[in-house]
Amino acid sequence: QVQLVESGGDSVQAGGSLRLSCVDSGPASGTQSMGWFRQVVGKEREGVAGINAFGDTAYSDSVKGRFTISQDNGKNTLTLQMDNERPEDNGMYFCAAGTRIQLQARLLDGQDYNYWGQGTPVTVSS
Repeated sequence: QVQLVESGGDSVQAGGSLRLSCVDSGPASGTQSMGWFRQVVGKEREGVAGINAFGDTAYSDSVKGRFTISQDNGKNTLTLQMDNERPEDNGMYFCAAGTRIQLQARLLDGQDYNYWGQGTPVTVSS
């Protein structure tokens, strides 16, 4: 069973940095794709960054060049390094995991993920 726990959400000023972490605390789950998603009240959830077991990554246009997703398989940890934060980065960030390898083009599609964490909030002030 996959159990995802996010941490690292905080308040930061525009231009600052945050590092989000997601730990899969369940037993060996065999996840093949993982991603970060963001949701703002009143808006649809959007994919921010994803990575598959091959190491392929995908980023939304709004974060490309500023955010970096990485995975430490030995520690079952997924990380999102968020640099040069902007107010539009505000939202609840969710970690997601899937048991199938998703092609790069589908890593930001939330429908392809089986498991979700509870989320960690990010607030960016201008």
